Amino acid sequence: MKKRDRLTRIVVGHLGSMKGALITAVICTLGVVLLELVAPWPIKVLFDHILLQKPLSPGLSFLDSLLEHKTVTVVAILALLIVLIALSKAACLYFQVFQTSRIGFQLVFELRRELFQHLQVLSLSYHNRTRAGELLNRVTGDTRNLRDTFTESALAFGTHLLTIVGMLVVMFLLNWQLALIAAVTFPLLLLVLTVFYSRIKIIVKKQRRREGKIAARLGEVFATAQLVRAFGRERYEIEQFEVESAKHLEEGVRALRLEAAAIRVTELISALGMGATVFYGALLTLDGRMTPGDLLVFSAYVSRMYNPVRQVAKLLLKFNKAAVSADRLREILNEEPELPDRSDAIEAQGLKGEIRFDHVSFDYGEGNNILKDISFSVAPGQRLVLVGSSGAGKSTLVNLLLRLYEPSSGSILVDGHDIRDYRRESLRHEIGIVLQDNLLFGASIRENIAYGKLQATLEEVEAAARAAHAHEFIEALPDGYETVVGERGATLSGGQRQRIGLARAMVKRPSILILDEPTSALDAEAEALIQEVIERLQQGKTTILIVHHFRYIRDDDHVLVLKQGEIVEQGRASELMAMRGHYFDLYLHQQSGARMQ
Repeated sequence: MKKRDRLTRIVVGHLGSMKGALITAVICTLGVVLLELVAPWPIKVLFDHILLQKPLSPGLSFLDSLLEHKTVTVVAILALLIVLIALSKAACLYFQVFQTSRIGFQLVFELRRELFQHLQVLSLSYHNRTRAGELLNRVTGDTRNLRDTFTESALAFGTHLLTIVGMLVVMFLLNWQLALIAAVTFPLLLLVLTVFYSRIKIIVKKQRRREGKIAARLGEVFATAQLVRAFGRERYEIEQFEVESAKHLEEGVRALRLEAAAIRVTELISALGMGATVFYGALLTLDGRMTPGDLLVFSAYVSRMYNPVRQVAKLLLKFNKAAVSADRLREILNEEPELPDRSDAIEAQGLKGEIRFDHVSFDYGEGNNILKDISFSVAPGQRLVLVGSSGAGKSTLVNLLLRLYEPSSGSILVDGHDIRDYRRESLRHEIGIVLQDNLLFGASIRENIAYGKLQATLEEVEAAARAAHAHEFIEALPDGYETVVGERGATLSGGQRQRIGLARAMVKRPSILILDEPTSALDAEAEALIQEVIERLQQGKTTILIVHHFRYIRDDDHVLVLKQGEIVEQGRASELMAMRGHYFDLYLHQQSGARMQ
């Protein structure tokens, strides 16, 4: 099956795994339809053959033995039969709803699991161009729409459709002329529903896009709450939110107006059909060509038949919403994931840390090279420093080493093997990374540190925390290592977050260490402490250090100077200063107070 049908394959595969529940739901649906068809017949028997004493028709001859009983007994049996039909229908509806709800909730579980797994293997470039709030809205809201459609609408739609067909068949068997009068309104109903709901579907698509924008905006504002308040932009954000919400409200009202109009027109056409049926049926009854009981059955069928038609009209709106949600989910599932590991990929374990970039170039698919023909080598245990202004390609180079992106050309080797020869996950486990602003999860401190090595014991976590000078302040917290930090570590100071980030890198015991200026945002005391930890952490490890402040560069460091994606200079700091080139210019700018990024 083609890739574009992945959503269908997930749904069909899930339904196939729940055949028992699905079969039960279908049987209950057929039971509901059958009982709906049978419901008016006890009244017909009562009117025609008990009250009016008319002889049984050939089709009802099996009731001869029943009518031999006393009239009161027969009436009691018919009354009891009406109750039993209602109870049986209620039982069938209960099990139908229970089974479909069970299937629907498990379908949502499967869809969300598949979506989350797929999002984890999509390229970083996809996540960079897609807003997190929009993805959240799709994974939660759109899957919920599909669940609601399945649990409340799918078999209900089938029930109503079968009921309509069954009633029409019985009506044609009773009197084809009267049935034709009732059925002649159906083409008009279909035309009305098609016109209305095609317009509604367009509006629903706009609504879903608008909801995604609102969710994305909310996510951004909540994530940057401190910045919003610092710039006094609360009123501005409220106004922006109100603008988007007002547009969503306007579209919602338009959809509801069209839906209400469709339902009212459906009811009007249904009333016309009912009136015509009763009028002509009464004439046939007066003429003796129908019994009053037949007219009652017809009237009951027409009344009950138009109700499913009205319900189908409502369900079509839900199906439109579900179709829009399915398209949005399909867009995610159709995105191509990162290139999978090679079938013969090897584990990266106990690496020495030798790194070599061999004529590496990279672009984001736009033809504009971010890195251009980069070549350099790092010996095991050596410290490499990357220097350059913002946008020079420093972070991109590190991202390529982590296989967050693949080079457009050239190759990257670690310990003599192309990094594509390693299993991606095992390679990343061998690389520790400490960022300028370490992000923490809204979980316990123990969990945040163990994120670097999920199977780490409490002893290993504590050892890493001690090495990062974090144990003392962690122990002073109310719940120690089980203290839950705020989202992104907001309840901790910058220095505390950095020490937990260092502990997270240390607990995995990496072979290669990447440091992205982890002390630049700290005060002098915290900076000195973190720098001491880093010096100990990088002992014996190949280290790549991205610097913005030249005071961290040691004379024995190998320095790469990047400019617009190219290596323009490399060597020791003293050699580069003597060259009076780009490195020297950057140094002078920093010394004069220019801000390096």
